[in-house]
Amino acid sequence: MAGMVLGVGAGVFLLALIWVLVLLLCALLSRASGIARFSIVFVFLGALVITVVLLLFPRASEFPVPEVEMKIVDAFFIARYALLAFLGAIFLGGLFLILTQHVLEPIYAKPLRSC
Repeated sequence: MAGMVLGVGAGVFLLALIWVLVLLLCALLSRASGIARFSIVFVFLGALVITVVLLLFPRASEFPVPEVEMKIVDAFFIARYALLAFLGAIFLGGLFLILTQHVLEPIYAKPLRSC
């Protein structure tokens, strides 16, 4: 399954891109005056038609073609855990330094009011 990101294909990203652009265009056209302001309806309907076409006529098969079984090997297992340990040590060290600064922060006495 080539082209999959986060478990979804390129079509989902294409639909998201279309709607983000339509929302941006509608926001820009809402500031326009006159007849250009009413073109928001046509932009929205055009995006709706494109979305319906892309949803009703998918290019890929609904059922994936069975592939040869692949064995997944994690080649960076040790490096990943070494990096995780290093970042954890940095985080704990930074947390310790922040907490010591918080605990050791001086508390200044407020001046007494004289009567």
